[in-house]
Amino acid sequence: MHPRDWIEVRPQGVYCKAGDFYIDPMAPVNRAVVTHGHADHARAGHGHVWATEATLAIMRARYGETHYLMTENPMAYGETLEIGGVKVSLHPAGHILGSAQARLEHAGASIVFSGDYKRRADPTCVPFEPVPCDVFVTEATFALPVFRHPPLEDEIARLLTSIEQFPERCHLVGVYALGKCQRIICALRAAGYGETIHLHGAMQKLCELYESFGIGLGLLELVTPENARRLAGKIVLCPPSALQDRWSRKLPDVLTAAASGWMRIRARARQKGVELPLVVSDHADWDELTRTLVDVGAPEVWVTHGRDDALVYYAQQHGFKAQALHLLGYEDDSE
Repeated sequence: MHPRDWIEVRPQGVYCKAGDFYIDPMAPVNRAVVTHGHADHARAGHGHVWATEATLAIMRARYGETHYLMTENPMAYGETLEIGGVKVSLHPAGHILGSAQARLEHAGASIVFSGDYKRRADPTCVPFEPVPCDVFVTEATFALPVFRHPPLEDEIARLLTSIEQFPERCHLVGVYALGKCQRIICALRAAGYGETIHLHGAMQKLCELYESFGIGLGLLELVTPENARRLAGKIVLCPPSALQDRWSRKLPDVLTAAASGWMRIRARARQKGVELPLVVSDHADWDELTRTLVDVGAPEVWVTHGRDDALVYYAQQHGFKAQALHLLGYEDDSE
């Protein structure tokens, strides 16, 4: 039986009729399989939740110990269980800590929901794994040829060069608190940066969670009223929303940077007042998206959100049967 006969899109999100559960539902439901901990995929209030242990830990950190109403069910990568008669397994997505693709098998057919993913090396999470299936469901956040992410090491080198050139300025870097923050810290450490990295308060709990999973981040310190004026020549990480707010004004001579795939668009950087745009993304770029279609090898592709028209067109031109699901509610800016 083809997945189109037992998968449907509802207002709450993608629903598996055969197993009576949702994938990354956008509203509270009775049974949810969650691919990763970003707020637009993992929401509080579900009855029963299935996810990796790390994703469940992230949900507890963000929503509290009672983010679920009935049960939370940790799953290891590759483990298979049945939910309502549908075989479900989770596989690495390479997006952030604990991120997973969800493979569903029912009535002789299989479908893989990739969630968000990337193909680049990232020491903070398990690498993406192509999973054979009949239908591959992919995101398309950066599905245009203009989006080709440079090596992370090159962007980190630009940041460190700027610090050498402007030691009198505090380098304030806007990064998403979950995943991007910890990946940037690890990349700075790999580049030999051993100085204390200062954090906005929104980063602290998630950095501690990453370290509890064995991901060392080195010396970190919160920005406080007492130390804020002494951070010239230092790196401070904050949520993108804090780059221009009152909190940032207490830092000395701020040089504003931002780490995002959207920084490829220079006009967007200028609009946000970013002096040092760093093209760093936890999503697949155009080359990774198109390569993944080949690597997975599914004859049929469904596209959830993002630049779905471009990826659907590419897939059809290269022999895949493809369609867009036009899902709403997944935030491109969160990356």
